[in-house]
Amino acid sequence: MPGAWRVLVVEDEAIVAMLIEDELLEAGAEVIGPAISVGEALQRIEAARGDGGLSAAVLDINLAGEAVMPVADRLAMLGVPFLFVTGYDGACARGGHAAAPMLHKPFNPEELLAALGMLAPASG
Repeated sequence: MPGAWRVLVVEDEAIVAMLIEDELLEAGAEVIGPAISVGEALQRIEAARGDGGLSAAVLDINLAGEAVMPVADRLAMLGVPFLFVTGYDGACARGGHAAAPMLHKPFNPEELLAALGMLAPASG
C-alpha cells in the first residue's frame, strides 16, 4: 500500500476502528476518520474532496443497524476504491458493489493491508 494514501475508515466499533487506524498509520497512510455513521462518513468524504481527496476506504457493512451502502454509492460515484468489513457470517448484501473485496472480522493486519493493496490499481 503506498504510504501517501489517504484512507477513510468507517467503523462504529471503537476497538476495531482503532486497530484499523493503527495498522494504516503504521503502513504510512493518512487516516480520515474513523466515521461512526453514514452521515458522518458522507461529511468526511465531501470535506476530503476539497483537501486532497481519498485514495481508498474501509467500510463496515453495518453501522449500529444502519447500512453503509449510501457511503459505498458515493465513493463509487467519485471513483474511490473501497473494501467492506463485517462481523456477520456468510454472505452479506453489498448493494450494487458485489466486486468490492470483503474482510470478515476478526481479520489480521496482513489481510487488511493485502486487501487494500489490491485496490491500488483501481486508485491510480
